[in-house]
Amino acid sequence: MQNSIVCSTCKKDQTIITDEVTGEIVCSKCGLVISDKILDTRQEWRDFLNTEEAKDRRRTGMPTSLAIHDMGLYTMIGRGHKDARGQELDASMRSTMGRLRTWDLRTQASASRNLGTAFNQLNILKDKLGLPDAIIEKTAYIYRKARERGLGRGRETSAVLAAALYLACREEGTPRTLNEICLISNLKRKAISQPYRDMPIKCIARIANQINLSQKIKQKAINIMNAATKSELSAGKSPMGLAASILYLSCLINGCNNISQIVFAQTAGVTEVTIRNISKDLRNHLDLS
Repeated sequence: MQNSIVCSTCKKDQTIITDEVTGEIVCSKCGLVISDKILDTRQEWRDFLNTEEAKDRRRTGMPTSLAIHDMGLYTMIGRGHKDARGQELDASMRSTMGRLRTWDLRTQASASRNLGTAFNQLNILKDKLGLPDAIIEKTAYIYRKARERGLGRGRETSAVLAAALYLACREEGTPRTLNEICLISNLKRKAISQPYRDMPIKCIARIANQINLSQKIKQKAINIMNAATKSELSAGKSPMGLAASILYLSCLINGCNNISQIVFAQTAGVTEVTIRNISKDLRNHLDLS
């Protein structure tokens, strides 16, 4: 791109070019770098897809994240007094937009109050424990699922969040002990271990109720879950996948062979491969009689 800047060495302006990639203004004849910090006034487009095939421009702004109360998707009604065509809004429309803006802010504040508090605590734990973003995203996912299914009802937010963090660390193979998380989060071991143990048990009850399984099958599944937890076979496995696999085994043990792995996989939101692999692992290491 040509510029009207004159090279101090060649004394000519026809040799000046701008490299928009490196941000430099250089003389194409003598190679003099006139400036290396030009201002890029173009529209900012960024691609947040981690694939080489993603060459198109997907979106602008900050990337989405499960560890943000609104996942980075929240928009707000602006305070301007002009419409899309640039014309001034009349008094009645400005009043209407003001009311809509107020209710929009109230709705967002009410919906995100619990998540905002939880994820602020999660960011503090991230800094203190030096955790990577992958663990934080996994923790946020587990916490959201636990909250949606009522698994943390009646418990402190900090305790459920710490339990979700411990579960995420175990699933991702990150070496963080329960005592370490208790110390950093300033919580008693029992306050974290109890929600951690209850998550798979409540997942069993939820899946069993949706498939209409008997109380005998549910009780056998709970016994298997306790044995798997005690022998640390539950480490690194998602609660829903583990619960579905154990219920499948419990059905087989109690002679209920008419429910396939597909039904358990669809109810738990996992794949058949997950059910098959976890079931095989449990059969090889536990006495299921």
